[in-house]
Amino acid sequence: MTTTRPPAVERSPLGRAYVEHLARHASAEDPTAAARESATLEPYRDRFMSGPAFLGAAESRTVARDLRTVYDLLRALPERVFDGDLTALARAVGMDPRQTALITRGARAGSLVPLGRADLYHDGAGFRLLEFNITSALGGFESADINRAMLAYPPLRQFADEHRLGYRDTLGCIVRTMYAECAAMIPADRPPVVAVVDTIENFPIVGSRLEVLAEMLAGHGVEAIGCHLGQFTYPQGRPTVAGRAVDVVLRYFLPEDLADPAVTAQVEPLLVAVEQEKVGLLSRLDAELYGNKGTLAMLSDDRHRGLFDADELACLDRLLPWTRHVRPRGTDPEGAEVDLLAYARARRDELILKPTLLHGGNGVLAGWTVSDHEWRARLDAAVDGPFVLQRRVRPAAEPFPDGAGGVRELYLNWGVYLADRDIVDEDGYAGCLVRGSTDPGVGVVSMADGARIGCTFHGG
Repeated sequence: MTTTRPPAVERSPLGRAYVEHLARHASAEDPTAAARESATLEPYRDRFMSGPAFLGAAESRTVARDLRTVYDLLRALPERVFDGDLTALARAVGMDPRQTALITRGARAGSLVPLGRADLYHDGAGFRLLEFNITSALGGFESADINRAMLAYPPLRQFADEHRLGYRDTLGCIVRTMYAECAAMIPADRPPVVAVVDTIENFPIVGSRLEVLAEMLAGHGVEAIGCHLGQFTYPQGRPTVAGRAVDVVLRYFLPEDLADPAVTAQVEPLLVAVEQEKVGLLSRLDAELYGNKGTLAMLSDDRHRGLFDADELACLDRLLPWTRHVRPRGTDPEGAEVDLLAYARARRDELILKPTLLHGGNGVLAGWTVSDHEWRARLDAAVDGPFVLQRRVRPAAEPFPDGAGGVRELYLNWGVYLADRDIVDEDGYAGCLVRGSTDPGVGVVSMADGARIGCTFHGG
């Protein structure tokens, strides 16, 4: 169903005020110098934006409240749509039998505390939700380090003080989530030993970052080890790495990894240890049922509107762009049933095709970046498969200093982190990492496509 959006206004008065502040307080210092010199931030050394993004106090609270509503609706999908059948939900979002068995099994032990990162664009009238990563495998855990490094630039520090701006320690929120979700396995008399774990195949690519994360966790009173699943042994059934018994596994492997039989074999003894309460797991595997694009399509589907109350519908209508599973028939943004393939073929410039389970922009195809022939071929291949169509959101330009006394416009992907309201104040807002592109027609604002990275300050 289509809704009327309020008229676009300048979203970032603080951003504009900061550019004007720099014009009055010129400095020869490099605003990104401290960030580029940070060992923790080394992978982003030449990729920092020239300044931070800003959220007003009411704005950060509102987007966090809306995201919490969406999170609660996603968690309620098994009951509201599938009569409590997690297996049916897993199949509906495209999981194969092996993934389904592991993930539904993972729902039987422990608790699942809210934790995730939403990727949003702001279209000038409001935030629009593109994806919601509900998982422990979150990039951007270094975001507060970017904030701290940026504050070494005197004009920004002065501006932040004058406007009473702050930031959330996202990693601190993740640690507190771990303590809440894995409370039964946290020792009372010593720091917990936490294994930050990915698969053997992924570790050569991400292992150095997991080791950095392990080092950063020490600042939060945690003894951590970056490792892969193949390094685990299980004396007395408890995972052990290099002779150290593990209290909590901080999981970085994802549903797509679980389709590999070799990974399944390595995850099996870990799940047994979790079920026997010999180790905690963050996040529980069934988090991946809710944090995928297929479940967003279910919230967007007109067939399910009767399952939501007026406030829930209002939240979905303002936050979620039209999103549909790729099927022969479906409803258009006005709610009329149509030949969905014909509809999509005729609107290539307004649609984006996404796999339901892959992450990091993998497999995403923006229709306006390819030919009609390729678009039609990819649509045909996606029918009845694990794919969704989503209406294009055009991000509004945001003002940033250009380093020469002027303004550069960037188009941002806002990565807003959400934690439980008992863990962080202000409705669960747990920080925001931004990625910016100079291309207004960009398909996906991502580091892989040349975006720059930055932090966010919010009003008090």
